[in-house]
Amino acid sequence: QVQLVESGGGLVQPGGSLRLSCAASGIAFGINKVGWYRQAPGKQRDLVAIINSGGNTNYTDSVKGRFTISRDNAKRTVFLQMNSLKPEDTAVYYCNVATPSGRLFWGQGIQVTVSS
Repeated sequence: QVQLVESGGGLVQPGGSLRLSCAASGIAFGINKVGWYRQAPGKQRDLVAIINSGGNTNYTDSVKGRFTISRDNAKRTVFLQMNSLKPEDTAVYYCNVATPSGRLFWGQGIQVTVSS
């Protein structure tokens, strides 16, 4: 059974930082593409950042230069370092694993609120 467990969310002031973690179990983590998505109230779930098995990364334009995605295959964990946070970054953040065969797995989501 595949499980993805996110942690590290919370309330932060504008300009602050948070580091999200997603720990995976039940899956061969190192061969998969992993990413972070987010969904704000009333909006669709959108890609934030993604990293493939070779360590290549891609970011949505709005977070480039502020967010960094990384992975530790030995610990089966993916991270999202979020700096210079803005109120518009407020959303539920979801961890995602995509296998080479095209199967998708999602975490339960974690709230990030950027507010003064």
